Amino acid sequence: MTTEQFNFDHTELENDLQSIIANAKTIHNTIENKKLALSLIDLTTLNSTDTVEHVQQFTQKVNDFPSQFEELDNVAAICVYPNMVATVEKTLQLPEVNIAAVSGGFRSSMTFTKVKVEETKLALKAGADEIDIVLALSHFLAGDYQAAHDDIATIKACMGDAHLKVILETGALKTPENIWKASVLAINAGADFIKTSTGKIEPAATPMAAYVMCSAIAWHYSETGEKIGFKPAGGISSTEDALIYLSIVKELLGDEWLTPKLFRIGASRLANNLLSDICGKETRFF
Repeated sequence: MTTEQFNFDHTELENDLQSIIANAKTIHNTIENKKLALSLIDLTTLNSTDTVEHVQQFTQKVNDFPSQFEELDNVAAICVYPNMVATVEKTLQLPEVNIAAVSGGFRSSMTFTKVKVEETKLALKAGADEIDIVLALSHFLAGDYQAAHDDIATIKACMGDAHLKVILETGALKTPENIWKASVLAINAGADFIKTSTGKIEPAATPMAAYVMCSAIAWHYSETGEKIGFKPAGGISSTEDALIYLSIVKELLGDEWLTPKLFRIGASRLANNLLSDICGKETRFF
């Protein structure tokens, strides 16, 4: 398995990023974009202390959102561990909100591919629409790109029409070149989305990683006409953060990517902070 090579001019990359970040603070800093960012959230609870009751209450907040905020679009999805998918499926009353499950040996991906496949099948059977897995760094960092590719492809093959998001864990990849290589590998293996981070390795999501990943998505689209989604996640909690990632997608991929079908933001605290800024007062709904 070979991967496309790409050497970044790091100075040019940094200059482009600073320009995009400046635009996020000025021309893209609008109420409309804040509302859009809210509608792109994968509302996430991934705690070892999650209980059925907590997940029920968490989901019910999403059910109640339309009646409390009639002028706003709801979040895009609820993301939970596989054993909590059935709880979300039984509680969720809104078919337009998807159910996502982290699977495939999340968070480390350090288990057998057969186990990852079986866990994914069980999550889908329980009601998941989307699966988030982690790139097998044990293969990728060792240079065994074929094994890393095949791990993803084998999981994707069992999923039918469900969407697969592949987490690159960009904090472990470190360089733009490695992030590019992992992006192309995951896309070629069948990823419907590529995602930055689990949030458990520092740094988590960064604008640099997002820039490189979106560049890989743009390159793939220019080569094939196929649109791949992008999901920044890990440490994204402020409105300013959300607008930076929205601006990266807007400027590198275009407005057609600014939809839940192609752009998600993984977050737990962000929704309330966006709501507070949209409403003009502190709002702790979720």
